[in-house]
Amino acid sequence: MLKINTYPLGPIQTNCYIISDDAGNCLIVDPGEESGRIINKIKSKEMTPVAILLTHAHFDHIGAVDSIRDRYNIPVYIHEDEQEWLSDSKLNGSAKYPGLNNVNVRRADELISDEGMMTVGPFEFEVRHTPGHSPGSVSYIFASSRFAIVGDTLFQQGVGRTDLPGGNTGVLLASIHDKLLSLEDDFIIYPGHGPSTTPEDEKDSNPFLNGF
Repeated sequence: MLKINTYPLGPIQTNCYIISDDAGNCLIVDPGEESGRIINKIKSKEMTPVAILLTHAHFDHIGAVDSIRDRYNIPVYIHEDEQEWLSDSKLNGSAKYPGLNNVNVRRADELISDEGMMTVGPFEFEVRHTPGHSPGSVSYIFASSRFAIVGDTLFQQGVGRTDLPGGNTGVLLASIHDKLLSLEDDFIIYPGHGPSTTPEDEKDSNPFLNGF
């Protein structure tokens, strides 16, 4: 069974997830800030990173990518629809906020183009394209361990914003309905911000999903 640890990082407390197996291998999902803190956690748990997975390319999810990639010499994965966003501060949103430095990250090593099963090192998981918050948003489904990492698509009692470049409310709601609420009710859903939830809880009480 895989283990997952959550680390809220940066000024808007974006969730970085570290997923590890029994041998100490790990995947790092959305290292948005505070690379030193991420590295210290990996050291303290004696883990060996094998890759960085990005749910999407907004600045608060990518700020520590290059530091972590260079420290461990590991590949970065992102959906092909956002390959240019990593180095474009207008697309990744960092240019929108005067108090932030523009975030510019080197190109990803691997582009995700298709949905379906992926194998990265010893990890096997499913990728589902879940656009709406952004065009290249993806969710990573770890079926054997009964959890999904969904970025900013779905939150506890909320959904992702759609007023940023490439956002679309109708597309977002379709992604949630078709790709996330279709998971079994007791799956644990880990969002880009805030606490985890389940499909059952969101179907029952999420005010943005009335009628689903």
